[in-house]
Amino acid sequence: MAKVEQKQPIVEEIKSHLDGAKSVVLVDYLGLTVEQDTKLRKETRKENLVYKVYKNTMIRRAIEGTEFADLDKDLEGPTAIAISKDDATAPARVLAKFGKDVKAFELKSGVVEGTYYDAAGIAEVAKIPSREVLLSRLLGSLQSPITNLARVLNQVAEQKAE
Repeated sequence: MAKVEQKQPIVEEIKSHLDGAKSVVLVDYLGLTVEQDTKLRKETRKENLVYKVYKNTMIRRAIEGTEFADLDKDLEGPTAIAISKDDATAPARVLAKFGKDVKAFELKSGVVEGTYYDAAGIAEVAKIPSREVLLSRLLGSLQSPITNLARVLNQVAEQKAE
């Protein structure tokens, strides 16, 4: 009975991280050096992500009956979990970028806004820019026609003034 009581706070901690999460990504971290792990944790903190290593059984219990339950099949071997409540693509983006430099680090799978993705799918999600970047691109494309229209109207006004 004591073992279950010891594990329950860990399961509750994972559940609290998952509550309201936009995305979760699982990775295989085996073979990381301490230096690499420290660098990765710094990157994940910068993006406001939760990045932790838990036992697979703890993650399994925490995701049971949630939108993240599909990740169960990927809970084999060493597993770290990255969770974001803010930016749906951030975990995939940060972890995939890190994985390019560190061959021992592999994306396993993830759930982004309720949809399960395997390793290849998460690699594709990682290519999607952040919400802020997308919004700034949209704003730039909206401003361009307005700016051009203003120039044309100004030129017409100048011609009529002459």
